[in-house]
Amino acid sequence: MGARHFTRQLALQALYALDANPVLTANEAIGAVLLEAEGDERAPDGERLEELVRGTWAKAKELDPMVEKASKNWKLSRMDRVDRSILRLGAYELCVMGDVPAPVVLSEAVELAKEFGSPDSPAFINGILDRVARECRPEEVRKD
Repeated sequence: MGARHFTRQLALQALYALDANPVLTANEAIGAVLLEAEGDERAPDGERLEELVRGTWAKAKELDPMVEKASKNWKLSRMDRVDRSILRLGAYELCVMGDVPAPVVLSEAVELAKEFGSPDSPAFINGILDRVARECRPEEVRKD
């Protein structure tokens, strides 16, 4: 597992914490996951972690309607908190950051879903983020 994947894992954990605890700040969530990661031989990219967490959380109100529209029959509020956090993170990388190819973002999100979600999470995440990618980056997504 590379540094970027480890950084995404930490970002997911921080976003989950922010979603679960509305009085928590992004600084506190980032600090907590970095403290937990101390001593791990894998080194997170601290700058990217901050960008992912702060950016995703700041843009959640813009990303949520996009994710909800792509999810068709699911309200964001009814989704599992882990899935919701992965979807927000993926949507942020796809629609705001743009520095990682769309297929890589989708693959990474599916891996996070396998690691942290339910058995149904990987397919659920892949389907929704594929539709988000078609909206944000149509030139990068296969037209099947």
